[in-house]
Amino acid sequence: MDKLVIRGNRHLTGKVSISGAKNAVLPIMAATLLTDGVSHIKRVPRLRDTKTMIRLLDIIGAATDLNDDILTIDTTTVNNPEAPYDLVKTMRASFYVLGPLVAKFGTARVSQPGGCAWGPRPIDLHLKGLEKLGAEVTLAGGYITAKADRLQGNKINFEISSVGATGNIVMAAVLAEGETVIENAAREPEIVQLCQFLNLMGAEINGVGTDVLTINGVEELSPRDIAVIPDRIEAGTFMIAGAMLGDITVCDIIPEHLLAVIDRLEETGAGISQGDDWIRVKQLEPIKPVDVTTAVYPGFPTDLQAQWVALMGLSDGTAVVTDTIYNDRFSHIPELSRLGAKIKLENNVAVIYGRDELQGAPVMSTDIRASASLILAGLAAQGVTEVSRIYHIDRGYEQIEEKFRQLGAVIDRRSE
Repeated sequence: MDKLVIRGNRHLTGKVSISGAKNAVLPIMAATLLTDGVSHIKRVPRLRDTKTMIRLLDIIGAATDLNDDILTIDTTTVNNPEAPYDLVKTMRASFYVLGPLVAKFGTARVSQPGGCAWGPRPIDLHLKGLEKLGAEVTLAGGYITAKADRLQGNKINFEISSVGATGNIVMAAVLAEGETVIENAAREPEIVQLCQFLNLMGAEINGVGTDVLTINGVEELSPRDIAVIPDRIEAGTFMIAGAMLGDITVCDIIPEHLLAVIDRLEETGAGISQGDDWIRVKQLEPIKPVDVTTAVYPGFPTDLQAQWVALMGLSDGTAVVTDTIYNDRFSHIPELSRLGAKIKLENNVAVIYGRDELQGAPVMSTDIRASASLILAGLAAQGVTEVSRIYHIDRGYEQIEEKFRQLGAVIDRRSE
């Protein structure tokens, strides 16, 4: 098992290029199952999660080939509409194949999902949505089976805005008979790109980018090519690093996807400038404390909550961070405390009392974004920090240590 060894308290400066978005590419990969033929997905990040999805597509019967950052998927040989436990337990996004498989083949058998080691993220919205579309859904032996001769359009109103459920039901509805209306649909850029890809394939989805999607089912789709949007969470992580550690220009991004993050960073006093596809964030002391409440897009992302807590750990005052998306997504706080951060946690609210400095210590990753916060804190801390169980970070960040080294960090990957 690998770990990262960080010698902290160094000024970081330079440019970093952002990879394709993990949360965009995974549903796009699943969407290729809706058609027969060859699709090419460009700007695919080499992550544990993309490799897991490739293995899953292979098991289902597709032929895949990843060359540099271009993934070729041939779905003409798909013949096994099942997602086994061994893969789904390691990555919740494997569940994205449920909607496409039942829409295309009339049946799907998918293991109940696993994934990150924090908090329950129920799948009931996915299943209720499929039942609304006429699927017969059963649960036995830890597997979900969905069947339908052909899905039927319907009106679906999500109780809460869910990226996963929106993506799954949109993919199911594009081949359903008649009209489907999804209310309180997720508006995240990753869902927008999924809908754009489906429309390129021949789907008829209206209202893309709003919280009401209207889908007119079609008989069939055709394979298409697409380039994945930049990962706004990776971009936000390096932007927070700039405010915390130096002067970093984050390149190859879409700044409008990060408006909530830009606004909050400006409030901390960080120096910010931007162009069409880049943002420069410069550390200016003192770091002013800024409260944050996570929200669905276009609000402040829950996937940057942990990194923001790390930044506020070095602020000149007290900040309050509230996570309204996931109440128990705070496993990074005990580990940040090992580095000297002073944080009080009650339910889904963290009160961070800023310190002048942090001290290096051994810490343990617990999920993807918690890992990122520990790396940021370790880079800022005095002395040496060792971050273990970094297979979490490899699920969501492509070569993160190499990107930080290019900015001047002293960070190495070692076997424990």
